[in-house]
Amino acid sequence: MAKRIAVLLTNGFEQVEMTEPKKALEQAGMQVDLVSPESDTIRGWNHTEWGDTFKVDVPLNQAKASDYDGLVLPGGVMNPDHLRRDENVQQFVRAFFEAGKPVGAICHAPWTLIDAGVVKGRKLTSYHTLQTDLKNAGANWVDQEVVVDQGLVTSRNPDDLPAFNAKLIEEFREGVHEGQHA
Repeated sequence: MAKRIAVLLTNGFEQVEMTEPKKALEQAGMQVDLVSPESDTIRGWNHTEWGDTFKVDVPLNQAKASDYDGLVLPGGVMNPDHLRRDENVQQFVRAFFEAGKPVGAICHAPWTLIDAGVVKGRKLTSYHTLQTDLKNAGANWVDQEVVVDQGLVTSRNPDDLPAFNAKLIEEFREGVHEGQHA
């Protein structure tokens, strides 16, 4: 049976940070669902202007982490800034960590991980402007193309997408990690 992956996002996500991982995961034989607090459509951000509109596959209020084998969090500044304070988002994200399921977060997406309370003691990377926030939350921030810590895959920006996508596929195929924790 194919792995089922949730991509959690809202309006203002960095478009390429959703479309490229989605394409790579689908090419690897995985089913990818766009999950959002929005119930109908969401709009991407294409570097400096609004991008395309995408259909939401599963509204967040109907999504269950137990239905998925992994989670991807695209960046963009607006997307995680809106998601991070939503208690339903925090619960959904924490459920993946509690179950030991792999999670990928790129660019500004680790903001959401901070508010979900899952970065303390973890080694990860992000867009460089988040390093102080992550360090203050107890993470070991490093400046590397891709970092994997017990099923948590992080990268800095769209330039890192090839390495990020390769590690996502590897971790999602591997499955549950005993060292993954909330």
